[in-house]
Order: sequence, then structure tokens, then C-alpha cells
Amino acid sequence: MMSISSYRCCRSLDLYDDETLARLATQATAGRYLTLTEEVTATARRVVLQEDAYPGWITLTDLANLRPVEQPYQPVALGRPAVVERWPQVLAFLNQAQAQPNVYLWGGTVGPNFDCSGLVQTAFAQAGIWLPRDAYQQEAFAMPLGPGTPDTLPLEPGDLLFFGAAGRATHVGIYLGAGHFLHSSGPERGHNGIALDSLGSGCTDVATRYLQAWRGAGRIMASYDGRPLFRS
Repeated sequence: MMSISSYRCCRSLDLYDDETLARLATQATAGRYLTLTEEVTATARRVVLQEDAYPGWITLTDLANLRPVEQPYQPVALGRPAVVERWPQVLAFLNQAQAQPNVYLWGGTVGPNFDCSGLVQTAFAQAGIWLPRDAYQQEAFAMPLGPGTPDTLPLEPGDLLFFGAAGRATHVGIYLGAGHFLHSSGPERGHNGIALDSLGSGCTDVATRYLQAWRGAGRIMASYDGRPLFRS
């Protein structure tokens, strides 16, 4: 049973996949809300981030970096006009993130090192627009732009581009306009960090590999309110 108490992070925290704390799942910036669950071991405690309903495990020592709050996180209702209005803030963040030295970090959302969906989520979140955490969740949340290839879809700056297998998205980038997108890709298949790629002629080998796994594109119509995207 989950504790009803809400907390806020006093500093950035790492969250892990499980109680072994072996693999980073995501990160939480200072100020984020979370709920403590009653799942606890000798070294870790399971928590759920409130803005995106994302679970993870933190070290017991990091409990000292939380402060209790009387009220849980309250989602702010933002529609498509607000998303469009705030796109310049998102773009400014992306440009700044790309300009800093960085490498790909699985689970990274704090910066300067991000994973693909962490870069997307943080870029929008710092403009007050929350998205789900993982690429497949972001794909489920975004409004599909219909079947088709990048050159046939009505893409607009700020749209999300999804890549992966037939079953689900495993990679995401942000369309910037003029046939270009920004994404954080890993060392095996990508640039090992944030880079600009083209959807059309003259694209890099990295872009070519991802385009072979093209799934589609989606438009952000609102800020995520934390409700489940899938039936359990």
C-alpha cells in the first residue's frame, strides 16, 4: 500500500530500476514531487514521481534530500495553444543542451547527459509542459499524425518523431523544421549524445539507421496530467 505523504526533492536525485540500484532508470530535478511507497530494503526505497507517475528506487541516504509537503503535485491544464506559445522556450533549451559537452546517458534527464526521451521530457518540462517519461509512453500520449513517411506527414516544429520495432517505440527525437530533428542517441547506433540529423537527402549514417526503424510522428496537444496511459 502506498504512503499518502508527498515530498519534494531538495536536490537532483537518481532513481534506479530496482532495489539493487544497479541501473539508472531516471533522474529527478530539485523541486520535483514524489510519493514514498512502503516497499523498502536495507539500502533502497521505492518511490513514484508525481508529475509523470514514473516509479523508481532511491537510496535510503537520499531520503535526507526530501522534504515533506502538505499538498501533492497539482497538474496544470495546458492545451495546444499554450504548447505552441511555449515552443520558443523548448527550442532555446534544446539549443543550449546541444551546445554543452554531453554524452548519452541511459536514464538521464537532469543534464548535461540525457537519453532520448529524457531530453524530450526535460525540454518540454522546463517550459511547464509535462510529458510521460519513456519513448513508448510519449508515443501513446502524443496525437498521431497518421500513417506515412516523414516527407508525407504535415510535420510542425515541436512534433515528436518515433523509431523502433513493430511493437513499440524505442527512440524519440524532436522535429525542428526544415527536415531536421534533434535527438540524443547512444554510442552503438548513434552519436553518443545530442545531435542534429536530417530526415531527407544528405542524412548521416545515424539518421539512415533510425529511419529504417521509422514508426511515425505525434503532436503534443496538452501537458500530461499523470493519469495512466495504458490499462493494467
